[in-house]
Amino acid sequence: MRGWLLGGALASLLWAQGALAGTVLVVGDSISAALGVETSRGWVALLEKRLAEHGLAHRVVNASISGDTSAGGLARLPGLLASYSPELVIIELGGNDGLRGQSPRQLQQNLAAMIDRAYSGGARVVLLGMQLPPNYGPRYNQAFSQVYATLAEEKQVPLVPFFLDGVGGVPGMMQADGIHPTAEAQSRMLDNLWPTLEPLL
Repeated sequence: MRGWLLGGALASLLWAQGALAGTVLVVGDSISAALGVETSRGWVALLEKRLAEHGLAHRVVNASISGDTSAGGLARLPGLLASYSPELVIIELGGNDGLRGQSPRQLQQNLAAMIDRAYSGGARVVLLGMQLPPNYGPRYNQAFSQVYATLAEEKQVPLVPFFLDGVGGVPGMMQADGIHPTAEAQSRMLDNLWPTLEPLL
């Protein structure tokens, strides 16, 4: 906790002095909003701390909303881009689309539009892939997972194939609902992202 506060304080000081290199904008759902976990222990807060520890002076803005879908993220993105002019946008969306059985084609269209808008605003993008529980059936699950791989290829966007790798379905890593990661899982999620994110900073 103390380390996170020091990292946040350092980032705030650098921002006030105009020394920050840019803004990292996270647009996600409850996974990134740290539902059920103290916000200071969520992976986005840990990311801010790690950036400070590596001497990477970036401000991190967490614009994640629990329950959000790709359609909601797409609707919110223009305002977020205008407000924060991010250097990099991390998109963590789609889980709620899948859990609601929405069309993978529509998910792909929404995420593609988000990537395009971020690019047009001068930002780079990292896409965080998701997978669904097996009870949704192999056909739907395959179509859902393929959305992320297809976008990574078509849009030339860096992809973390499964953001919850080593977390989903692992004892002690998921809350009682079986959907949301525990506090102990947050550092693993950041570790899943870091090799893809670090070269872009």
